[in-house]
Amino acid sequence: MAELTPRELVYRTLRFEPTPRVPRQLWAGPLAATLYPAELAAIRRDFPDDIVSPALTLPPIDCVRGNPDDVGVSVDEWGCEFITLKPYVMGEVKHPLIRSYDSDLEKVRPPWTWVNGISRDEVNRSCAATDRFVALLAPIRPFERMQFLRGTENLLMDCVADPESMLKLRDRVHEWALALLSSWAQTDVDAFVWYDDWGSQNSLLVNPAMWREYFKPLYRDYCDILHAADKFAFMHSDGHILDIYDDLIEVGVDAINSQLFCMDIEAIGRRFKGRITFWGEIDRQRILAFGTEDETRAAVRRVAGSLYDGHGGVIAQCEFGPGCRPGLVRAVFEEWECVGREGRAARRVADGPGLP
Repeated sequence: MAELTPRELVYRTLRFEPTPRVPRQLWAGPLAATLYPAELAAIRRDFPDDIVSPALTLPPIDCVRGNPDDVGVSVDEWGCEFITLKPYVMGEVKHPLIRSYDSDLEKVRPPWTWVNGISRDEVNRSCAATDRFVALLAPIRPFERMQFLRGTENLLMDCVADPESMLKLRDRVHEWALALLSSWAQTDVDAFVWYDDWGSQNSLLVNPAMWREYFKPLYRDYCDILHAADKFAFMHSDGHILDIYDDLIEVGVDAINSQLFCMDIEAIGRRFKGRITFWGEIDRQRILAFGTEDETRAAVRRVAGSLYDGHGGVIAQCEFGPGCRPGLVRAVFEEWECVGREGRAARRVADGPGLP
């Protein structure tokens, strides 16, 4: 069989088909590029990404100011003001726009110019110029956006004490997200990514029944739009989200990036292996920040032993973020290469030699 392109490799992975190795993707923030430029370049050379982002130029938004990576105040495309206390660490909204739904809901101004303001030709040229799988990170984060606009404590209280007003805000945010995805899905990208952090360290941030009533339908809508356009649906969520894995699978999420090490990885494997693709990750809270190379390699082995059998379903994603050291990032990808070789050998014994 001819060697697979990176795009073909990821497609096979998402379809739970036999693969010669695990696809790779490195998330490296600006701090990694600043502190370890040579080491980062060497990792990217030796372990090139199979998943990339397309070129995307967005129209400017008048309210945007400041750099969110710098200490100080910045304002994003929705007009939300963030205060950053440490470089490269996301700031917080201290003065939400919506103090009262009656007087402030009309202050919410979604960046509508982004809906049809992208150059599809630019994006399509970027897709055509690569043989890698192209995933576009859409600026869609409904639960987080609602927190930025209303304040986290206020929003969580609203879910219980004033759901009618909360749903008005939700629907305004969701209307924009649907329009954006419907427009951007007309490009040639392979997948779209959205993100919402739903977990604390030990549990979901809201009651699962409440999540299913108020927020699950949003993700079903996103998946329906993307699947109708023959795109894959990728989602990121930090924290302990075990209670909603079944729901994400049900609505059609194809790949989930979650903090596996906040949960019982072995239980996740028993329940969900082969039903959704696990798009990373390795523990960035403890192991990649404070661990050893042996611990890092053991973490990869733990994920592989629970979730990977040579028939897709796993992407070797790793985040090179604050506190992480380049040697441990390299160890992650080296160990996944070993796992891939061993899986291929075992599969040849079990399934026969005519497979990749």
